[in-house]
Amino acid sequence: MNYTDFSSPGRRRAGWQATGAAVALLLTGSVIGWSASDGFGPTASAAPVAPAVAAAPAPLATASYAGVVEQVTPAVVTIRSERRVRNISQSQELPEGLREFFGDQFGQGRRGRQMPERREGGLGSGVIVRPDGYILTNHHVVDGAEQVNVELTDGRSFKAKVVGSDQPSDLAVVKIDGTNLQTLSLGDSDAVRIGDVVLAVGNPLGVGQTVTMGIVSAKGRATARGGDAAFEDFIQTDAPINEGNSGGALVSTGGQLIGINSQILTSSGGSIGIGFAIPANMAKNVMTQLIEGGEVHRGKIGVTIQPVTSDIASSLGLSQVRGALVSSVEAGSPADKAGVRRGDVITAVNGESIRSGNDLRNEVSQMLPGTATKLSIIRDGKEQTVNVTVAELKPATAGPAEREGSGNPTGFGMAVEPLTRDHARELGVAATSGVVVVDVQSNGRAADAGIRPGDVIVEVDRKPVNDPESLGTALKNGSRPALLLVHRGGASFFATLERQ
Repeated sequence: MNYTDFSSPGRRRAGWQATGAAVALLLTGSVIGWSASDGFGPTASAAPVAPAVAAAPAPLATASYAGVVEQVTPAVVTIRSERRVRNISQSQELPEGLREFFGDQFGQGRRGRQMPERREGGLGSGVIVRPDGYILTNHHVVDGAEQVNVELTDGRSFKAKVVGSDQPSDLAVVKIDGTNLQTLSLGDSDAVRIGDVVLAVGNPLGVGQTVTMGIVSAKGRATARGGDAAFEDFIQTDAPINEGNSGGALVSTGGQLIGINSQILTSSGGSIGIGFAIPANMAKNVMTQLIEGGEVHRGKIGVTIQPVTSDIASSLGLSQVRGALVSSVEAGSPADKAGVRRGDVITAVNGESIRSGNDLRNEVSQMLPGTATKLSIIRDGKEQTVNVTVAELKPATAGPAEREGSGNPTGFGMAVEPLTRDHARELGVAATSGVVVVDVQSNGRAADAGIRPGDVIVEVDRKPVNDPESLGTALKNGSRPALLLVHRGGASFFATLERQ
């Protein structure tokens, strides 16, 4: 399966493929009276039986969404963008051997003749959020665009200016010189429930504005398409959306904007009923910052986190599989100053429950630097609250390195060596003690735990290990899965290793 953003290049689509539609038939029957005396045929002397009256069909729960559609569609626009494609040498498109042979024919030896510069068009959608012409769309719809045009449903067309664009959230704001434009109000996406009926509005495949219907299939999805730098909290829906729907509206049956359509999961390039929209609450935060300052500032507390699995919950003695496990704390960070420790499990932010590390990351990132917040944590089986003042997030770098070698076997599918200063410098880790993993068996328990060559194991069950012997002893003592603290590059995380 592929996660696909679906702004459609204008040069695509030479033809169309029609899709059949299913037709439902309603069958009706008649009722015939029979004599109870012989059970075989109508009774001649019997009084005429009045024909049965067919029950009226049950009314549809919702006969039409036309009223909502009329309300919202004037606020959904088509966005066409143009970007310049870098020049390439014609002979450089050939395989190496053929380039030598055909170089002179194409004009300039190995470098070849420069092809004419070309421009590439893109298609997407957007939502008017302010009557003075501010439009919310996807970052990937306008990314790299040198020219952006906006088409309204009344036929008017405007040149647009990109006010700001934010790749981590895949959101952007563009501005047109319009007044008294129809807008869509942003709803509360947190109040959306799984099973709610929703409408998707956009311009799929360039056919023109189109409305489709579906339900909310899930909330809090993260596709990881944007990598570690992305902030994702998608609303999943089965409303059909395709290329060109990017940046379009996902609206409630009450006519409020609850999401900006962004991605589809597809094996064919077209809709298979799994689409993802950026929730309106996240979009509102990003949009406001882009309009007011042209860029987005995000909060951080200075912890590295990982999911709480059932094995980790068991190792820590947690009653539930929930929260975000702190695998490292940045020195001097807000979390460090507040007393947060490695091994704490963060379960709530300002009283709002945290189900996963992604929840925590999204919640903190939407806070402005300087915001005072309360974290609920579990430490050694006890709940407590700490006060944290949020700092500003800066891009993080990670460079996990790997080593291979024979080392000392542990009996758990890996071999290790004592950590030296040279090891630490080469691997880019801050640890000064521990053991470095030099070999991992692909079918062993260490590999199942996610351990790789180059990892540095510094603790087992919250106790330090300094050499292969102490690691082996620590791994063999205990009945629960062993809880390992591992350094990899500039990051730390916990891993659980089955003992039996």
